[in-house]
Amino acid sequence: MISTRWLDARRPFWTRLEHLLDQSSRHGLTSLGRYDLQELGLLYRQIGSDLAALREDPASVHFAEYLQQLLARAHHIIYSSQRRSSPLAAVRSFIDEYPRTFRQNLAPCVVSLVIFLAGAAVGAAMTHGDRDFALRILGPRMIDTIDRHEMWTQSIVGMKPLASSAIMTNNMTVSLTAFALGITGGLGTVYIVAFNGVLLGVIGMACALAGMSVPLWSFVAPHGVLELPAIIIAGGAGLRLGQGVLFPGALPRRLAVSRAGLQAARLASGCIPILVIAGVIEAFVSPTDLSVPLKLGMASALFALLVVYLFSMTGSATGDSGA
Repeated sequence: MISTRWLDARRPFWTRLEHLLDQSSRHGLTSLGRYDLQELGLLYRQIGSDLAALREDPASVHFAEYLQQLLARAHHIIYSSQRRSSPLAAVRSFIDEYPRTFRQNLAPCVVSLVIFLAGAAVGAAMTHGDRDFALRILGPRMIDTIDRHEMWTQSIVGMKPLASSAIMTNNMTVSLTAFALGITGGLGTVYIVAFNGVLLGVIGMACALAGMSVPLWSFVAPHGVLELPAIIIAGGAGLRLGQGVLFPGALPRRLAVSRAGLQAARLASGCIPILVIAGVIEAFVSPTDLSVPLKLGMASALFALLVVYLFSMTGSATGDSGA
C-alpha cells in the first residue's frame, strides 16, 4: 500500500511538472529554457515510475489517473515538438537563467567564499610568521623569482594563445574538480577551495614582504575579479551537491542527490564562460605593460558588471527549478 509519507514526498515533483506544462501551454515551448527542458525530461521519467507504483495500489487509483493525464500532456510536448538548439539559444540561457540559478544557491556560495577567505588568511599569516612555509607551498624556483623582484608571469607574453588555452584548462579543471568532489559530502570541495585560498594568501604575503604587492595585484586584478568568483561559485556547487548527500531530508537519498546534483551542475556550468573570459584576459591583458590605474580600473568595471549580472538580471521563469 502506498503510504501518505511517500505521496507527500512525491507530490512536489508532480506539481513542478504541471507548472512546466502550464507554462509551455500558455507561452509556447520556447518559453522554457534549456535547463527547464532538461528538468521536464527528468520529471517525465521519474513520474512515469511513480505511476507504475500507484497502479499496483487499488486505493490510489485517483492519483494514478491524475498522473496518467499529466504524463500524456508531457509526452505530447516532449515528442511532438522539437526545439532547435543554436549558439544564440545557449547565450540566451546563460544571460536569462543563470543569475536566477546563482541566487537560488547563494547560501552555499557564501559558505564557499568564507572558506576561501579563511584559507587566504591562514596562508598569509603562516607566510608572515614562517618563510619556510612559503617555500614549501610555492617551491624554491618561484621564491627565488620573488626574491629577485621579478614577476614569474612574463613568459606568458611571448606565447599568448597557447598560454590562454592552458590557463583556461587549468582553471576549469580546478573549478570542475571542486564541483565534482561535492559527492564526498563536500569534504573534497572544502579542501580544493581552502587550498586555493591558502595559495593566494601565501603568494600575496610573500610578494608583500618582498615589496612586490603592486606588480602582483596589478597582474591578478584584471582576470582575478572573474576567475576567483568563478572558482568560489564552483565550490558553492560542490557544497550544494554535498548537501544533498549528507542531508536528504524527507526524500530518499538517491532522489535528494539527484535533485541537488541538477542544481549544482547548473551552478557549475555557468562558471565555464566566465573562466573563458578570465583566461583570455590573463593571457592578453594581465601580463602587459598597461598602467596600474588602467588595469585596476578595468578590474573594477569587470567586477561591477559581474555583480550586476548575478544579482540584478532576472530569469525568464520563476520558481525553483530543482527536480
